[in-house]
Amino acid sequence: MRGPLDGYRILDTTTMLSGPWATMILADQGADVIKIEAPERGDHVRHLGNRRGGMSAMFLNINRNKRSVAIDLRTEDGVGLLKRIAVGADVFVQNFRPGVVERLGIGERDLRKIAPEIIYASISGFGENGPWAHKPAYDPIIQALSGLTTVQGGSDTERPRLVRTVLADKLSAVVASQAITAALVARERTGQGQHVRVSMLDAMLSFLWASDMSVQTYPDNRQGSQPTASFIDLIYETKDGYMTVAVMSDKEWAGLTRALERREWLNDPRFATPVARDKNVDERLRLTQEVLRTRSTAEWMERLEAEDVPCAPVLTRDGVTRHPQVIASDVVVEFDHPSAGRVRQTRAPARFDKTPTSIRFGAPRLGEHTRELLAELGLTALEIRDLELKGVIGAAEVSIDPETTTTPD
Repeated sequence: MRGPLDGYRILDTTTMLSGPWATMILADQGADVIKIEAPERGDHVRHLGNRRGGMSAMFLNINRNKRSVAIDLRTEDGVGLLKRIAVGADVFVQNFRPGVVERLGIGERDLRKIAPEIIYASISGFGENGPWAHKPAYDPIIQALSGLTTVQGGSDTERPRLVRTVLADKLSAVVASQAITAALVARERTGQGQHVRVSMLDAMLSFLWASDMSVQTYPDNRQGSQPTASFIDLIYETKDGYMTVAVMSDKEWAGLTRALERREWLNDPRFATPVARDKNVDERLRLTQEVLRTRSTAEWMERLEAEDVPCAPVLTRDGVTRHPQVIASDVVVEFDHPSAGRVRQTRAPARFDKTPTSIRFGAPRLGEHTRELLAELGLTALEIRDLELKGVIGAAEVSIDPETTTTPD
């Protein structure tokens, strides 16, 4: 088996991050993902950041296991080709701004006429209704509007802060991939396709509500602002670096006092119970920080682990790849890409013992599979050549020697 979604075909017209990563999750799980890209320019992510052999690292990391087909959807013939592909597809995914797919003639109603049971998935910034529906949405915009930046700031009165990764995009990708799979399960039971809608704002608010919206949970709560978080965010300085230590239970608290050689804290009424420790969190963390500065991270790790206290060193990005747990988990793998050379990526995080996932091939060059897929549809070589000459489809990019084109970030 090639993964639990082997046999399903996904038609992917998305660009940037949320849509492409959502479809790569499905591709890793065995689905045949056809990535539709504009001829010549392709997905904007192809041109971002660290590049080698004409391939950007970000594009490589969110588009593997896909086939790239270059079609100009601004042409009538291009839309016709897309619809021919859609007839044999199980899922169609798009993240155009609201209204664009209807103007192109590839909206849900258009595709439903030719593929009645197709799952039509739309990913947007703010949804399809409301005053912000047509606004452009990037990750910082969603972080700000959802309240995440205030959560990161620590209170409603402190300066808001961004999470320094595109969390809204990534979260939307995970939500979309799960929702698409759920819709496929429902179709197996009912025989009916449906429209799945995921907005970045919806995904982020749902994510935050689980643990960061306690004051807003009760509508009649008169407390207007969220209580201020602790002044230390559980990242402690040590003698030679940084680490984190997190204790919740009385058992873990007792273990911490032994490891830090501060057993008198057990008799301190400020720390006698979980409620008391939470109420006096700033003082508790301040005292913990004072002690942790006196020894190295390695020394504290040994002491804390001996007492079964949850702890970890703070690693740099390069250090992560060398950590024994990461190595033992086989989460980071390497393989050869025909254009980019040797590539290191993470494997699919969900592991299936009966239908294992795999990296069947790396991210495609722009239009690499155009001729292949059109031949599968029954087009002759002459017909394909004619479409190339008309500019309806793009010719496949030529593989580039990775040794001669490395561009530093």
